[in-house]
Amino acid sequence: MDKIQLGEFIKSLAVDLEIKEGKQYLEVTVPPSMLHQLARQLHDKKETQFDFLFCITGLDYGSDLGVVYHLRSTVYDHVVVLKSRIPDREHPQIDSLFDIWQSADFLEREVYDLLGIRFTNHPDLRRLFLDNSWGFPLRKDYVDDINIVHK
Repeated sequence: MDKIQLGEFIKSLAVDLEIKEGKQYLEVTVPPSMLHQLARQLHDKKETQFDFLFCITGLDYGSDLGVVYHLRSTVYDHVVVLKSRIPDREHPQIDSLFDIWQSADFLEREVYDLLGIRFTNHPDLRRLFLDNSWGFPLRKDYVDDINIVHK
């Protein structure tokens, strides 16, 4: 299955998806409320078998926060990028994908630690690098007068 066929297949799984061919990988933008369901289907479907979550990145877009997931099928050698934007900067949360891919464990904890995005249903969501006095240093509005970190 090439990128175009993979995109068409993913589009058949759910409405409200924005799919585009990126420079390297197929990119799928999905609302936060649909992320877990789509991820489960991509993992479980015989046609896709995305069995490896190899990267999670948290982003601060200024107006909202986002999470980007890189998935690989070791069976078909496909890669897809799932992107989701969270509009609530004060209490950002999105479903954990730990129950689908255990590799999400430390990756989600890192995003939580540095950006403050809570992953609901994560089995052990706690800070990985920093203590609670830090706030979330990768947010664009983060200011720390003690350690002289300014935007």
